[in-house]
Amino acid sequence: MDWRKLIKSILYPHTAVMVVLLPIATTFLVFSMVYIGTESIPAYVSYVLAAYTLTIWCFRIPYLIQFFKAIKNENKYVKLWLGDLRLRSNIMLYGSSAWNTIYAVFQLWLGFYHHTFWYYSLGGYYICLAVMRFYLVRYLRKNKPGEKMETELKRYRFCGWIFLAMDTALALIIFFMVYWNCTFEHNMITAIAMAAYTFTTFTMAIINLIKYRKYNSPILSASKTISMAAACVSMLTLESTMLTTFNDGSMSLASRRIMLGTTGTAVSAFVITMAVVMIVQSSKRIKEMKIQEEKSNGEQG
Repeated sequence: MDWRKLIKSILYPHTAVMVVLLPIATTFLVFSMVYIGTESIPAYVSYVLAAYTLTIWCFRIPYLIQFFKAIKNENKYVKLWLGDLRLRSNIMLYGSSAWNTIYAVFQLWLGFYHHTFWYYSLGGYYICLAVMRFYLVRYLRKNKPGEKMETELKRYRFCGWIFLAMDTALALIIFFMVYWNCTFEHNMITAIAMAAYTFTTFTMAIINLIKYRKYNSPILSASKTISMAAACVSMLTLESTMLTTFNDGSMSLASRRIMLGTTGTAVSAFVITMAVVMIVQSSKRIKEMKIQEEKSNGEQG
């Protein structure tokens, strides 16, 4: 028996095997932890399978990097996507606007169905996000990012004012969550999936907020600020869900209210701070541009 070939086939299995193993190992691990127990034989098997799957995927990281680099350099559609900032921004804004609209309508329907202002306030919040994104899309359909700086600054400032108005809906969310203890318990697997989604969107929102500053476009900065605000509210609702779903009775209602109230206040203060910064910065830059324009006209005259 050729041990080298055997070890290589174990550590570097066929790609199809790796793709199949990934969802199987993940599902088996979650199922064993939630329903079977952490100290049973199936749980130990799921740990081993999950560890093996993670190991073989880690060994393939250099190949994956080379593969995606090749796609980036050779595929014409990927090159078009990466090279055209306006196209990329339009598609992302259209997608996020559509998603916000659908999610807002869903929250409003839940409010109508359950007769609770909890869902009404969430629906109002996401409607505001959708309106802002459609407002930015209208500009990017006809102009390139950074092409008309004064117009972009005015739209950037307008989004800041909408953020201030949105804080009313956000305050309602926090009020219902804390004062009336208006939370909802979900299935444990659903809560874990919500956590994975929320942390992913929150991380991407931070990365994009920093990344898109280099383009010097207030429109793009506004779109990423909207994503950041949405991620913050998702983090708040996730905290409420986790405290309700995983509470075994050891946490009192007062403690839960303190935690949610603290987080809610921080999120609300963060949204207000972003709005004030957007308004102040854009107003200052517009004023500087007008002064510069008057000086240029005076020199020409």
